[in-house]
Amino acid sequence: MKGILGRKIGMTQVFNQDGKLIPVTVVEVTPNVVTQIKTKENDGYEAIQLGFDTKREKLATKASAGITSKAKTTPKRFFKEIRGVNVDDYTLGQEIKADIFEVGEVVDVTGTSKGKGFQGSIKKYNQQRGPMGHGSHYHRGPGSLGTMRPMRVFKGRGLPSHMGVLTVTIQNLEIVAVDVENNVILVKGNIPGPKKSLVIIKSAVKNPGKVNERAELVSWNKEEQAEVTVEEQETVEENNEVSEDTTEVQEESASEQTAEEQN
Repeated sequence: MKGILGRKIGMTQVFNQDGKLIPVTVVEVTPNVVTQIKTKENDGYEAIQLGFDTKREKLATKASAGITSKAKTTPKRFFKEIRGVNVDDYTLGQEIKADIFEVGEVVDVTGTSKGKGFQGSIKKYNQQRGPMGHGSHYHRGPGSLGTMRPMRVFKGRGLPSHMGVLTVTIQNLEIVAVDVENNVILVKGNIPGPKKSLVIIKSAVKNPGKVNERAELVSWNKEEQAEVTVEEQETVEENNEVSEDTTEVQEESASEQTAEEQN
């Protein structure tokens, strides 16, 4: 098991060498710092705590400042534990970057879903409404709450309440690209949460260590584009020269034919 904390930037699309369009979510993963290492002897379980997103010292609590000072790093905004790791592979204060994952690796992504506020049972639980005619006195209400015998509402009944802001994990997503220079990971598909929200990328629970083969992405480097445009211009100029030569030959042959006809 391995993981990294990141921030959801938004969605975009990329193309591979086969010409296929791939919708991806851009996740910014600035280097994480191992702020704590928990062992069975001291804590009863094995895990590592990662710190993400630097903040000012005056905004940090004394508890978090004490943790980061032991790791000899700056105060962090988010802390998350990842269990199931081999703690011997990590050291206190170690930085974890985007290259911890590779292209094609299957991962699970956890985030907090978007908040929808207070919603009715139709939107939240996909219930059906009543007739909308004027004679119907039931339109978008919650409906029957159960029989009269128990004189109470059974547990689990879908009623209007707060919707969203839940911890959601989407499993078996695939990593499309890893950019270590820009601290970015592209994940195929959508992941929970609004833009600029915290997400956790971990190894897939159902497919640990699985890596799929993926075609390379189309490069959009400006220098390569400039070289391509120069080559295209040269080919266009050559085609224009050839077309001019052919038109001159055609005009000469046409003038010779007219002269023979006049004679």
